[in-house]
Amino acid sequence: MKFYDRIKELELLRKTEKKSRSHAQMSIVLGRRRIGKTTLLIESVKNLPHLYFFISKKNEVLLCEEFIEEVKSKLSVNIYGTFKSFRDLFGYLLDLSSSRPFTLIIDEFQEFISINPSVYSEIQNIWDNSKNKSKINLIFCGSVYSMMKKIFEDAKEPLFGRATQKLYIKPFDIETQKRILAEHNPQYSQDDLLALYMITGGIPKYLEVLIENEAFNFNDMIDVALSENSVLIEEGKNVLIDEFGKDYGNYFSILSLIASSKTSRPEMESILEIQTGGYLDRLENDFGIISKIKPILAKPNSRSVKYQISDNFLNFWFRFIYKYKSAIEIDNLEYVKNIIKRDYNVYSGKVLERYFIEKLKAERNYSTIGSYWEKGNKNEIDIVAINEAERKIYFYEIKRNPANININDLIIKSSGLTKKLSEFKSEYNGLSLEDM
Repeated sequence: MKFYDRIKELELLRKTEKKSRSHAQMSIVLGRRRIGKTTLLIESVKNLPHLYFFISKKNEVLLCEEFIEEVKSKLSVNIYGTFKSFRDLFGYLLDLSSSRPFTLIIDEFQEFISINPSVYSEIQNIWDNSKNKSKINLIFCGSVYSMMKKIFEDAKEPLFGRATQKLYIKPFDIETQKRILAEHNPQYSQDDLLALYMITGGIPKYLEVLIENEAFNFNDMIDVALSENSVLIEEGKNVLIDEFGKDYGNYFSILSLIASSKTSRPEMESILEIQTGGYLDRLENDFGIISKIKPILAKPNSRSVKYQISDNFLNFWFRFIYKYKSAIEIDNLEYVKNIIKRDYNVYSGKVLERYFIEKLKAERNYSTIGSYWEKGNKNEIDIVAINEAERKIYFYEIKRNPANININDLIIKSSGLTKKLSEFKSEYNGLSLEDM
């Protein structure tokens, strides 16, 4: 797949590289697996002197041997003798950069925890002593969010406070997804676009899988996602196992319930018969996988809370692949495909709400965007958007079929909010597949 988007990220990375030619820079690049971090970083230093170190799980001496070959090849320097520790190699590279600036990308940096955890304090010591004379553009990249967060944001860790910038790589936005689909299927339908958004969530690797298999409409996308040997079948586990470790069973159970619309803590606890508070807190704050939702304008201490999986692909994976893993294990993929197609209209209706929330946020016309419901899930409103500067409040009902939109019902359901915001002018709208 060709390189798409990432204009702002490239601009920031290239500005940082220019700064490093006079003052050493340390950047952290975060993002979930398959988001395209490595592709972005290599693109940012194209035609510039750079080194790329991938930290695989192997002996430190063997890693250093690989890295020395990279240094010789990319920087055309003669290295006599060997480096048996990353500490010594890192010190050498900082010294080298003082006379010839270059970029050093260290990918999957969190893996040093299992190879030699003392590397972090050794890097900190060398960096503190050498950064003032160095001209290195140092980039640490990692895809295990919780571990990278701990390495750089825990005040007890040696590299805390050392980075000059942090860049969090997000999925492709809606407009980029549209452009990719249009390039490969100019006659795409709105359902094709919704399916692409639902299955890939804008994750470049998943888009690449569909492109390679020429799957540009809803039925073909489902066939590829649920084909024999599809990389997507094990993907949820591959993305999350390193995050959760041996305790992944409870986390997976909670995420499966959330994906199946059991989104409140009491619902989850009544089904699982365990206390879920700690798991939910870690899923939200340590792993960044779920987000907490409250009715718009709810008080901070409101107990009216729901949870959602932030990642569209993971939501799809837990709803249809993990939930029906027994059928998948006996190679009954057609059974799961039929369930997806059976439930698609209902499931994709909720995905459509996500789509329009993202679309409205991208317009940058509102101070607050969210959803609304009252006690007992009464008077649910799909989207409420507020423009405080203009004293306007917008209510949206989202339906796949525009014929099912009922503005009169929307007006009635909004009365609780309009009373609270009586000085705001209200506007009521319906959005459907036709508005994508």
